[in-house]
Amino acid sequence: MKQEDKRSDSAYYVYCVGESAMLEPLRERDFPPPIEPESDPKFLFVNGAGLTAVASRVPLAVYGEDALRARLEDATWTAVRAMRHERVVEFIARETSVVPLRFGTIYLERSNIEEMLDDKREELLSIIERLRDREEWGVNLYCDRARVLDAIVSLSPRLRELTDEAERATPGQAYLMRKKIEAMRADEARTEIKRVSGEIEERLSRLSDGAVRLRVLKDEASEHGDTVAKLAFLVARARFEDFRAEAERLADEHAGAGFRLELTGPWPAYNFT
Repeated sequence: MKQEDKRSDSAYYVYCVGESAMLEPLRERDFPPPIEPESDPKFLFVNGAGLTAVASRVPLAVYGEDALRARLEDATWTAVRAMRHERVVEFIARETSVVPLRFGTIYLERSNIEEMLDDKREELLSIIERLRDREEWGVNLYCDRARVLDAIVSLSPRLRELTDEAERATPGQAYLMRKKIEAMRADEARTEIKRVSGEIEERLSRLSDGAVRLRVLKDEASEHGDTVAKLAFLVARARFEDFRAEAERLADEHAGAGFRLELTGPWPAYNFT
């Protein structure tokens, strides 16, 4: 074992795993800063079973199990290091297909990483093959609920039918029917939001190799309105222009009713590993 591997005051922080032949040329590239550049600015390439894990050393005083758990309660500390982790993985993923590891993946010994690469070899190679020449793209769907409510009478078949009936009814009946329409608007708006998000997922899935619906936090809002759906798609690079064109068509089709689509990426394929 190398002298550097015997240090007991540090551990290995692992960012991602890829094929050794593809990662080897990156050794001399200028990487973004590691998660703890002050501790050790060098990246380590740990080889095993034809695979390589990209790692850097971190102090156990900070990244030991109990110490890390306490640090993660500090939102600012966590956000800074999660961003560093993400930049490293994004940099490598732009060059070759890799399996991105979750933020906070720590190994105490280099030999533990080598064992992981050997034990998980077939699974990791299968994931890498699935991701080859593909990228993860996100689609966020926002809505202006006030505009959706305004538009829902014309969008909802049920409300359109009731509106037509109210126009033909006697004044007393029309009054009651309009009260019913008003009471139904919120429920129909929720139905329309669900329908639109489902349509977007279905149409974009046709142009991708995988789709995942992500969790939306309660009352999650942005400058574009309320977030009503967050989707991730695994898209072949060769099909991305078709995927983007379809996303733009969907955005145009639903803009009048108060919906907005945001395409984000490309990202390391966390949601497909």
